[in-house]
Amino acid sequence: MVKKGYKKDRSSSSKKNIEELFKDMGTKVYFEIDKGAFPEITFPRRSIKNIIYDRDLKQYVLGLDSVKRSSQNIKHIRPFTQLIWLAFFVNKLVYQGKTSTLRDVFYSAQAYDMEFVDQGESNEIITDLEVVLSRAREDFNVYPEERSAIFGDITIEYTVPGYEGKKLNLASHPDGYLIGPSLSTADFVDTSAEMVLAVEKGGLFTRFVEENVHKRYKALIINTSGQPPRSTRYMLRRLNQEVNLPIYILTDADPYGEHIAMVIISGSVNAAHLRELTVPSGKWIGVWGSDIIKYKLPSDPLREIDIKRVHELKKDPRYSGGIWQKELDVFLKIKRKSELEAFAKYGLTAITDRYLPEKLEIAKSL
Repeated sequence: MVKKGYKKDRSSSSKKNIEELFKDMGTKVYFEIDKGAFPEITFPRRSIKNIIYDRDLKQYVLGLDSVKRSSQNIKHIRPFTQLIWLAFFVNKLVYQGKTSTLRDVFYSAQAYDMEFVDQGESNEIITDLEVVLSRAREDFNVYPEERSAIFGDITIEYTVPGYEGKKLNLASHPDGYLIGPSLSTADFVDTSAEMVLAVEKGGLFTRFVEENVHKRYKALIINTSGQPPRSTRYMLRRLNQEVNLPIYILTDADPYGEHIAMVIISGSVNAAHLRELTVPSGKWIGVWGSDIIKYKLPSDPLREIDIKRVHELKKDPRYSGGIWQKELDVFLKIKRKSELEAFAKYGLTAITDRYLPEKLEIAKSL
């Protein structure tokens, strides 16, 4: 059965909304200067003390504390000026239909004699602007350089300038397609997929493509490339929210793999100011610590730093119950970790022929 009818006029409305936000921000600063006042900007504070776990949303959010950047305060002049320049710069990006990487922003500032000590400082100001506008940096065309990939039977229609209306089926290239700005903003036209399999490793992504997992399980396959870039998390959410596809996550059997799955489902502390990057209904189907025992997988000892990470996660409210806490306890008990590739012990196709169908059946009860 082919699902159709997901095309939305998101690109033009989103661009208009972003431009209005920049206009409002600039107008406020202009009128304050015109009145002879020192312009200032107030936005939610991003300190640890103001990051709260919302049990209803099942993610971290910013609390009620705020911070004010005022041009009247000599200590604020530098970050205030940087913030205003950044708003000017990315407003031009949106207006011109261009994109920029985080690194590009850092170097572009030098052309305007705008100083950043390093890219870390530049990235912090970009995050501040996200908080001010309550929009992700991808909405104002700033992206990280890392990319992940998608493969499967879904037809998309591009919305980026110069490619509007062009369609592409994402099963037409065996290496998959990079989830970059043009793909993450494209419209979904139709698909025969009934689920999304998000896999941590590129090797497993390739194995799934070779074994026709997209046909056998009617699945879209996404390589998250470890901790997925935000554009990938946004794509996962869109596929879940707009196309109603369940999201199943496969990671290595270690605390870091478990955390990758949790970030996809419940977001990260660093993105507590954003709401459009989570898939609350997503399910982590493995590889679990208990699978190391059940399937007698080749494994390695947990290092001291790994055990420390398990204890950190056990204190995190996102891991307070269900399979999350149970599997953390398993890691502490067996003090072992394993990888997705470990199933190759039983043959190259063991993970697709045996493990995957078993875990998809278990997922129904999670």
